[in-house]
Amino acid sequence: MRSLSGRTVDLLIIGGGIIGAGIARDAALRGLSVALVEQEDFASGTTSRPTRLIHGGLRYLELFDFALVRSDMREREILLRIAPHLVFPLPFLLPLYRPSLWYQAKLRIGMQLYDILSLDKSLPKRRWLGREETLAAEPALDPDGLQGAWRFYDAQVPLVERLVIENVVDAATHGALVLNHARANSYLRDGDRVGGAVVLDRMAGVELALRGRLTVNATGPWLDRTIAPLRSGAKPLLRLTKGIHLVTPRATQQAHVLFARRDDRLFFVVPWLDASIVGTTDTDFDGDPAAAAATEEDVRYLREEARRAFPNAPFDEIFFTWAGVRALVREEGVSEGEVSRKHALYDHQRRDGVAGVVSVVGGKITAYRAIAEEVTDLAARKLGRDQRASTAEAMLPGADGSRARAIAALAAGDPSLATPLCPHHHGVAAEIVHAVRHEWALTIGDALLRRTALGLAPCQGLDCVDAVAELMGRLLGWDAERRAREIAAYCREVEPMRRFSVK
Repeated sequence: MRSLSGRTVDLLIIGGGIIGAGIARDAALRGLSVALVEQEDFASGTTSRPTRLIHGGLRYLELFDFALVRSDMREREILLRIAPHLVFPLPFLLPLYRPSLWYQAKLRIGMQLYDILSLDKSLPKRRWLGREETLAAEPALDPDGLQGAWRFYDAQVPLVERLVIENVVDAATHGALVLNHARANSYLRDGDRVGGAVVLDRMAGVELALRGRLTVNATGPWLDRTIAPLRSGAKPLLRLTKGIHLVTPRATQQAHVLFARRDDRLFFVVPWLDASIVGTTDTDFDGDPAAAAATEEDVRYLREEARRAFPNAPFDEIFFTWAGVRALVREEGVSEGEVSRKHALYDHQRRDGVAGVVSVVGGKITAYRAIAEEVTDLAARKLGRDQRASTAEAMLPGADGSRARAIAALAAGDPSLATPLCPHHHGVAAEIVHAVRHEWALTIGDALLRRTALGLAPCQGLDCVDAVAELMGRLLGWDAERRAREIAAYCREVEPMRRFSVK
């Protein structure tokens, strides 16, 4: 924090989810001076609670949102190219059960459109599988009434948290100042102009004025709360909806797109790591996004619908759940599922008479790079800079194996760091050391949930939390009392995800 005292950056970004991290990377690669601040940890909010797919969105075809699907298809190709270590092709099955002729025709047209809107894709084209071929590909499917399935391809980002971290790492490598656990408490005002923010380092208890020529609010579902001081009495910008997921033992061999019988909503059952993800729901939400959690009704809905498709799959056993709050552009008079997933940029000088600040409203993970480019284009124009984006071509860190080599070198130098920490995951101590030294891991949750996959194992890292606290304590100077506090804090962090844990 001391390095920021008295400095003015071109771009101050508030919010360290995927959108904020993407903006920081894009701007830093263009040579802008950048500061990124996040009140908790990078990727600790909605970003870490999705279905973990990079996709065009079949359901958006039903809304005739062809431009959104086409844009997302382009972004899917870019992410497959620039992050091959994080984003992977994923085949899907869309099973059909005694459909009407109209329903069959609608799906066939939808599949054709999905291919047409991604003519430049590297992934295989759709293909119809008959009943026997479908059951051979996925024996867990209910065979009663099954006609066959469409096979098509999208992509998966199993560790979306790492996608955020690699964007932050690249931003920092190109000169950005990045701060997690640093909350923007208030805006710095000079009349009708915002000139930065007062930022509290929550770890050190130090508060500093951080000045920026332009401030970008990328706080996701917290936007209406964080921008309220600049918009007295104005209507909310967001419509918030909650989506929850179940994480269960591996239930299927394939990824599936399904339609709920109760309400015809689309949902997924997707292989993920050594488990399965079942989700998502879509219900209006009006509370604190940090308090969002699965309810009994949420869990019952997903379980019942998944069981109908896969009667013998192990959905009775739940490792954990997660709940995220979507920040959607506010629309009145439509249901949750019909709200557009398009994003919007909100220039407060034009809308509220307050210069020097721009907000990002809405957006999704698939489109994060394009949204970041759009925001940075606007920032560059406002700052009188003409550098062009390079993020569609520049590989993300780690794509060349550099992170893996660095961790291997740590383990080679100290064999004790090569020992797996948890009986449920292959992660080793060297990963924790690397996360603390090079990736701003300041808490156990930072290390287990957002730098490594140890916290995504069935035990969520609880079986190795003592060992991790001991290791991080040596690196960060924690005494016994501090280690105990950090362990307790981690247990509180994962407790909402484990309320429905059944083994």
